[in-house]
Amino acid sequence: MKGDYQDLVDEISALLGAPATLENRDFRLIAFGAHDSDDDLAMDPVRTRSILTRQSTADVRSWFEGFGIARATGPVRIPAAPDAGVFRGRICLPVRYRGIVQGYVWLLDQEPGKPGPEPAALDAAMEVAQRIGVLLAEEAKAGADLSREFLAVLTAGPGWPQDMAVAALRAALGPGGDGLHAAVCVAPWPGEAPASVPGAAAVCVVPRRAGGEPGGAAGSGAAAGPGSEPAGDPALAVLLRLRSSDALAPALAAVARLLPRAAGATGTGGRAADGSGTGGTGTGGGVGATTTAVARGVTAGVADPVRGLADLPAAWEQAVAAARAAAAQPRFGPVARWSAIGPYRLLATLAADPVDDPAARTLLTPANRELARTTEVFLDCAGQAGRAAAALGIHRQTLYYRLARVEELTGLDLDEGEDRLLLHMALKASRLA
Repeated sequence: MKGDYQDLVDEISALLGAPATLENRDFRLIAFGAHDSDDDLAMDPVRTRSILTRQSTADVRSWFEGFGIARATGPVRIPAAPDAGVFRGRICLPVRYRGIVQGYVWLLDQEPGKPGPEPAALDAAMEVAQRIGVLLAEEAKAGADLSREFLAVLTAGPGWPQDMAVAALRAALGPGGDGLHAAVCVAPWPGEAPASVPGAAAVCVVPRRAGGEPGGAAGSGAAAGPGSEPAGDPALAVLLRLRSSDALAPALAAVARLLPRAAGATGTGGRAADGSGTGGTGTGGGVGATTTAVARGVTAGVADPVRGLADLPAAWEQAVAAARAAAAQPRFGPVARWSAIGPYRLLATLAADPVDDPAARTLLTPANRELARTTEVFLDCAGQAGRAAAALGIHRQTLYYRLARVEELTGLDLDEGEDRLLLHMALKASRLA
């Protein structure tokens, strides 16, 4: 498919005598023409960043959309704006299909005083842009049409039901079925799946299990059966198509853009894609001090890439675990990769029921929040009192006093490795409740 886009972009470049770039409607780069000009103004900061990072910033997108390109049906001329990093004017060719914008073709306009492209050449370029629109719409429709097959893979039971679901999805994906993919979980997700997600082979909405986790086949618990009413919110599942493992990082930009949309739909003050939000950091970030943004916001988890759809159910469990970890720990960011969540790789796969270990029960009450935070920091510092006291900003003797109180409350001996492990797991797991 990418080769088709590249050929069409090259055709537009030849028609108009200028290098062209193609971006989808989310301003993510799809293809660009060869650039052999000695004009330094041709490669201004906006164009350079788009090509190198394969995407544009939100500010750049907002600036260009201010010229009405999303509503235009023909070429739009945009003047140069050096303050915005646009050293040369642009010609934007909207890429539409049945009246819906699918993307944009961008060309550098001629310098002031020089004639621009002839109207006939622009008309011919718009015809090519329409062909691009058909391809983009078909690609988006293919991803949406695979929602049933994708959902079946994520929710089928082990054994032959899962084998049949995987075979059906592989057949629907065609030659790309055996390529590299990454599973993404966005939770909570209200409503229906988006019509398209850039770079996605398939998207679907997964119901929640009775325990509150997105349903799946590989982990604990079964998916909700037909006609049942699963508790909690559903999650959005995205199957990202990757060219290589290195292509995962750029693909996550499309995932990050989903978070504000989901947060807006739920009416909560969730964190934005850049990690900002309306909530504070709680009382020192300790156990039980989650913010509104974390407790009610939307987070995403990304699994390690897999080659072969048979590994997709396990990858989905990774994505679910990473999304839960992102909700529990703001430091992971609103989009967390499974490979980076540390102990939550194990803890987040446990049952979603609140932690109720008898030893930790009293420590996890609101009245003992500061003791819980002290204990967690102490254990995070591998039991090194000096490091823990410095991290907490307290005197070492104060730390010892608090730890003695913790031992009294829990009945555990913090000099014993297994007691430390039990308490550390309970404290971390309590964030996932």
